[in-house]
Amino acid sequence: MGKVRWIHCRMMTRPWHWHDSWLPEPDCRHWQTLLSERLLWQQPVVRVYGREHPVPRLTLYLADQGLAYRYSGVVHRGDGWPDWFRPLLERVREAANTPFNGCLLNLYRHGNDRMGWHADDEPEIAADQAIASLSLGASRTFQFRHRQTRERHDLELGDGDLLVMAPGCQQAWLHAVPVRKKVTKARINLTFRVFLPPAGLNPATATPSARPTTRAAR
Repeated sequence: MGKVRWIHCRMMTRPWHWHDSWLPEPDCRHWQTLLSERLLWQQPVVRVYGREHPVPRLTLYLADQGLAYRYSGVVHRGDGWPDWFRPLLERVREAANTPFNGCLLNLYRHGNDRMGWHADDEPEIAADQAIASLSLGASRTFQFRHRQTRERHDLELGDGDLLVMAPGCQQAWLHAVPVRKKVTKARINLTFRVFLPPAGLNPATATPSARPTTRAAR
């Protein structure tokens, strides 16, 4: 598959590009099955005001060997890419013309799983690079809200949609995935990013138990 033809995408006046059905339906089923069966999904626990809460979705982190990232209060370390995952990584790299070296994956099991308002603006993430978000499975609302004006846009991201957020988007906009109780099917979201070596964080000492593991191929 070649690069995304952004001329056909919506929201061209905003710092994101939305390409409907970028990934064909048979490929969506192939990748959703592989990701569901071969990855050992985790549900981190975060501490808020002294109380522990499970994150309302399943998640994991894939990245280049030794690349560390602090997320949900835990330091994760990249353990390299599974061979079977690399074809998808290369397709997204080519489409967004960006050298992604890490990917945060979220599994929304049903409509009650959610993501609150936030921006992907951690110091480990290269601010001058795009971020690509690929959706597989059930359609879910993806919301943007401007930090200053509070202008809001709701996108219904469907199966195989590719959303690329341009450099500067995270600094100006927040985004969220709200609860949708009528949604009963699962959605997997893959957010590809370019990570920098975090200041003061030694990848060699990152928590090994926090990194994702894969199941043996059948």
